[in-house]
Amino acid sequence: MKKTEAQKHGPVPRLRFPEFRDAGPWEVKRLGELIATITPPKKIQTTDYQSSGQIPIIDQSPADICGWTDDETALIEADFPVVIFGDHSCVVKLADSPFAQGADGIKILSPSEEIGALFLFRSLQANPVEQKGYNRHFSALKEKLVPYPREESGEQEKIADFLTSLDDLIRAEGARLAALQDHKRGLMQRLFPRPNETVPRLRFPEFRNAGPWDLKRLGEIGTIVKGKGISKSDIAPDGALPCVRYGELYTVYGEIIREVASRTDADPADLVLSEEGDVIVPASGETKEDIATASCVTSAGVALGGDLNILRTPLQGCFLAYYIRGNLQSEISKVAQGDSVVHLYPTQLERLQLAVPPLLAEQQEIADCLSSLDELIRAQGEQIETLKNYKHGLMQQLFPREAG
Repeated sequence: MKKTEAQKHGPVPRLRFPEFRDAGPWEVKRLGELIATITPPKKIQTTDYQSSGQIPIIDQSPADICGWTDDETALIEADFPVVIFGDHSCVVKLADSPFAQGADGIKILSPSEEIGALFLFRSLQANPVEQKGYNRHFSALKEKLVPYPREESGEQEKIADFLTSLDDLIRAEGARLAALQDHKRGLMQRLFPRPNETVPRLRFPEFRNAGPWDLKRLGEIGTIVKGKGISKSDIAPDGALPCVRYGELYTVYGEIIREVASRTDADPADLVLSEEGDVIVPASGETKEDIATASCVTSAGVALGGDLNILRTPLQGCFLAYYIRGNLQSEISKVAQGDSVVHLYPTQLERLQLAVPPLLAEQQEIADCLSSLDELIRAQGEQIETLKNYKHGLMQQLFPREAG
């Protein structure tokens, strides 16, 4: 078989920094020739993980740090940084300071002088070992062909530093997303009155002299109906009707449903169709916290599946959905019934008390404020995904495909 140029002279990445474009091909060696393994003095069992402590614990789970210990006899000393490989999970991590090994299943890799730990870490991220069930994978890892530029050229460090700076940017954007989410949670606590109170702690200027809100029960401000089951066989991408099914409230939607993700071919005569502003609350769930979820359907004619309570009220629907998620969760948890499966019946919802602003304009202002914040959160999440996809694409080009 005729050899390719890469096989004759070594592989070359598709994307290279300008100063290295004429630096020639990379070296290739089996990973086992480029690393030594470090044996830990002790392994901390999962049952002994602490929520805080002096020494971080690293195991093969996706989390960078999975727990803490104060057991100094388990401390791993090495020439840091080192690469951590999950023998069962194939998760790859970088440890840059002393730690303790958690349970079993990781290999601690100390690179030779030919290859930097951070570069090796990035290389294994770009060209991971294929996970095959819960088998051990270290034997396959050792045979993996790893292309790398000579350490003295500075190209390894350039690639590693660039990807680290990109990770720093993603981390910073993630912190901004978390700050927006925290701000929303705090704002919801202040925009709605506490239980049994009638004035929120934060009010828009034009409503500060509008008087207290009215204490009412849900049964007094509207009606509650149940959805009807939509089977999986009736779900079709080109179905005639948009539909919302019970499980999607947890996985797809927030407080406002503007775009419906699913469609159905079921007969409309057999369905419950939404009216604009309907608020839907699960009728069952795994936990009492899960069941305290509410979403407002902003359009009419959406099929609403079984295991959904549908609140129909003259209140501004999105205002009510935010209110339920923000301030009625503890109240719903008190009335919901069950352990392994939690149920929330219409008669229980009807008894829940909330404070209602008499002016529809105030309800709308609160809903618009939180909705605009949700848009910022959504856009920030999309920005992070774009950066992650950009990084993934770059890594595929910065490391040769002939990585084995």
